[in-house]
Amino acid sequence: MLAKELGAFGVVGAVCFALDIVLFQVLYTYAGADAVLSKLLATLVSMTVAYVGHRYWSFSHRARTGVRREYLLFVVINGATLLLGLLIIFVVRHPLQQESALVLQIANIASIGVGTVIRYLSYRRWVFPAVGPTDAAAERTHLATTTGATRRPVAETGR
Repeated sequence: MLAKELGAFGVVGAVCFALDIVLFQVLYTYAGADAVLSKLLATLVSMTVAYVGHRYWSFSHRARTGVRREYLLFVVINGATLLLGLLIIFVVRHPLQQESALVLQIANIASIGVGTVIRYLSYRRWVFPAVGPTDAAAERTHLATTTGATRRPVAETGR
């Protein structure tokens, strides 16, 4: 199950990584937007795509705690990693006075790497938590009363 989760997280992450990189490059280099604004807009778009991918694929086997709760935590975690990314871009662009698109893109990629580790660990822990023992028992009881049979949850069977 962990391999499936990591694999799906990686695919969603790769798509969102490419989306973030391309949007940042287009906005900064071709549209003439400020580097920090480019990072903000690129991250907001890729974050929205990531939420959908992670909720319905990467962590689809985990407990559902409600879209509002999940999305709020998702936004908070992504907001924190976005601020980290913006800070990195800001420091490279302004105090270090780097204007090169290549240098800023390298800083962007570094910020995405750090943010990815933080996001994965946070999603597993808080946004899409594992089915706990009480959740699994409640699910078995619910299934038994609605279908007349008991079924072990996916988290317990390993499938």
